[in-house]
Amino acid sequence: MPFDIEQVLQILEQEVQSYQVPVVDLIAVQTHDPFKVLVATILSARTRDEVTATAAARLFAKAPTSHALAALDENTLQRLIFPVGFYKSKAKYLAALPAILDQEFGGQVPEEIEQLITLPGVGRKTANLVRAQGFGKHAICVDTHVHRIMNIWGYVQTATPLQTEMALRDKLPPQYWIRVNSLLVAFGQGTCRPIGPHCEICLLRSLCPQIGVTPRKRNPTRSDKQDAKQAGIKRMISWNVNGLRAVAKNGFSEIVQDLAPDILALQEIKALPEQLPDSVRELAGFTCYFYPALKKGYSGVAIYSRQTADKVYYGIGDRRFDDEGRVLTLEFGDFYFVNCYFPNSRHDLSRLELKQEFNRAVQGFIEGLVANNKSVVICGDFNVAHTEKDLANPAANVNNAGFTPEERQWMDAYIAGGWIDTFRHYNQEPGHYSWWSYRSRARERNIGWRIDYFFVDPASRARIVSAEILADVQGSDHCPVVLDFRVP
Repeated sequence: MPFDIEQVLQILEQEVQSYQVPVVDLIAVQTHDPFKVLVATILSARTRDEVTATAAARLFAKAPTSHALAALDENTLQRLIFPVGFYKSKAKYLAALPAILDQEFGGQVPEEIEQLITLPGVGRKTANLVRAQGFGKHAICVDTHVHRIMNIWGYVQTATPLQTEMALRDKLPPQYWIRVNSLLVAFGQGTCRPIGPHCEICLLRSLCPQIGVTPRKRNPTRSDKQDAKQAGIKRMISWNVNGLRAVAKNGFSEIVQDLAPDILALQEIKALPEQLPDSVRELAGFTCYFYPALKKGYSGVAIYSRQTADKVYYGIGDRRFDDEGRVLTLEFGDFYFVNCYFPNSRHDLSRLELKQEFNRAVQGFIEGLVANNKSVVICGDFNVAHTEKDLANPAANVNNAGFTPEERQWMDAYIAGGWIDTFRHYNQEPGHYSWWSYRSRARERNIGWRIDYFFVDPASRARIVSAEILADVQGSDHCPVVLDFRVP
C-alpha cells in the first residue's frame, strides 16, 4: 500500500498543536528576524529546547542585533549562554559571527544555503532552518528526527540526514518543505520518540509501516510488570557519557527514564560522586555504584542497578588501572556484570603497550569469574574497532589508535576464545557505529566507529535476547548500546 505523505502530514498538523513548540519555531513566531533565528539555531545544537530558550533570552537581552553582539567578548558570551551544550565552542562561533557578516554580507544574514554554511557553527541543518524560519523561503531542514521518521515511514530509504535532504528535495511536495522539520521534531519529541516510541497511542498507527521500530510499553501496569518478571529479561545499557556532570545538565535523568534500563553502565564519568547533583548521584529507582579515578576530571565508571547487587568488586587488583577507575563489577544470583573503560592507546600510540596489558589483565579477571560457574556480561568502551565493518574509513585508519593490528588481534583472540559480540550475533551489516568525532559533522554524516560493546561468555549464548545500538540518543560523542539478557 503506497504511503500517503500528504494525508500523514495533514494529520500531524492537527496532532502536534498540543505539543511543545520547538524553540527555533517559537523564536520565529515571536520575530522573523533572521539574526535571532540564526543565533537561536546555533545555540540549540545538542541542547534541550528549554535550555536553549532561556539562554537565547539572556543573550538577546544584551545582544538583539549583530552590532550589539560584536560588543561582547567571548568570556561574556560563555556566561550568557551557559549551560547550552558545547557553550565554549558556541561562544567562539558567536564572537566571530558579526565580523564575518560585516565583511562578507554587508552586515546582513544571507539567505542562500551555500552562503549560510560558510558562517561559524552553521551546517546544512542550521542553514535550512534559518532559510525556512528566518526568511520564509523553501528549504528542507533535516535533523535526526526527520531522517529517522521518514525512514520509519519508508518514504525514503537513506543512511544519512544529508541523503534524506536530497531525497526529499526530489520527492516531497514543496508546500511541506518549510513545515516538515517543525512537524517531525515535535512529533519525534512527543510521540515517535527515538527510544520507546508511543506506537500504541499514535494517530498514525494504522498508516505507519513501522520500519525498523521496536515499540516498548511505557509506564507498565502491575500485570505488565508481572509478565516481564515471568519473562525474566533484563535490559542492560552501556554508555560512555564523556563527562557525567555535562550530560547531567542536558537531560540525563529524562534520557534514563526513556531508556528504561534495569542496569545502566557508564564510562568516562570524569567526576567524584560528591561533585554530582543529587538527582544523578542518587537516581530515583536505582542503587548507584561509583568507581571514579583518583585523578579528578578523568576516566571513572559507574553502574545504576534497579536490583541491589549481592557483591561489588572495585577494580581488578592492578593499581595502574584501578587508580584510573576502569573496572567495576556487580555480582548477582547467577551472573556477573562487568563495566569496563578500556584505555585509549593515544594518537602517538604511547599507551598501546599499556592498553595491551590492560586487555590481558581484564581477560584474566573475567575468565576467573567464569570459573565460578556463573554467566559473565562484560560491557563498555573497548576503544577498538574490531573489523573494517566497525568504522566508516578503515583504509585511512590502519595503524591509528583504536584500529592498530595489535588491538584488533587481541579482540580476534578474545572472540576466538568463545566470547560473543552480542551486536554482531544479530547484525553483520556495516554502518552501525557508537562513537563519532565532534569534528566535521561526523555524526550527522555517520562517519563513526563501533567501539562500545556487550560481550557474554561462551556458555551463555542462549541467554542473549537482543542487542542494538541507540544511535539517535544524544548527550555524548558516544551513544548507548543495549543488551536484553535473560535471567531466572
